[in-house]
Amino acid sequence: MRKRFNNLTDTEIENAKKNKTAAITIKLNSLTDAQLISKLYEASQAGAKIKIIVRGICSLIPQLKNVSTNIEVRSIVDKYLEHSRIFIFSNNGDEKYFISSADWMPRNLDYRSEVAVPVYDKNIQNELRNIIDLQWHDNVKARIINATQNNQYVSAFDQSKIKVSAQDAIYAYLAKP
Repeated sequence: MRKRFNNLTDTEIENAKKNKTAAITIKLNSLTDAQLISKLYEASQAGAKIKIIVRGICSLIPQLKNVSTNIEVRSIVDKYLEHSRIFIFSNNGDEKYFISSADWMPRNLDYRSEVAVPVYDKNIQNELRNIIDLQWHDNVKARIINATQNNQYVSAFDQSKIKVSAQDAIYAYLAKP
């Protein structure tokens, strides 16, 4: 799994260096693996745009000048315990989607039997993208993880009158017939 995620990130790095579309979107519970964090820093430095939604531990520090300026991180902890792991690699416009059982932690990548599977069905890909977008627009429970690590709520910066609770919005989205 580590090798595959490294290879997918390398593709984004190469695409960024060639001024092609390069982006990575990650949704997981914890991000502590030093090797994959270094790879994300390398992708950021090459110009890939990286968005991460992490529920718990995040050892990556976003928005560090010349290191992670192209990385944005949000943390959402709300009433439902979430365990979804979603990985989207732009692949120069031919997006590759994966769902997984594993967080990016050494214990998950090196010492457990975990799985990541590609998602080929366009309808399911769209659903995953919609769920990620709803989470990215949360302005009720989402916190911005930044270089100063003060973890302020998005609502402190988002002056919109429309409140978006990702968990409530996802529940409503999935409850539609």
